[in-house]
Amino acid sequence: MEIDLQQTYNAAMDSVNLLNAGQGDQTDEDWADTVQRNVDHLEIVVAKEWTEDFDLSPLNSAISANS
Repeated sequence: MEIDLQQTYNAAMDSVNLLNAGQGDQTDEDWADTVQRNVDHLEIVVAKEWTEDFDLSPLNSAISANS
């Protein structure tokens, strides 16, 4: 179970890093779609049961900053 949580957390951090990196050369429409998909993903992830080993604050911050 811990491995699955770690993989899920790593994937969520990929979303956080993507959102934090910004739009780059994407069109506004593509960026809006990217933001929505990643925020949706992060909301699903933070709704899971987590042990105290994982810091969810970057995930929650990315959700707040991009909602």
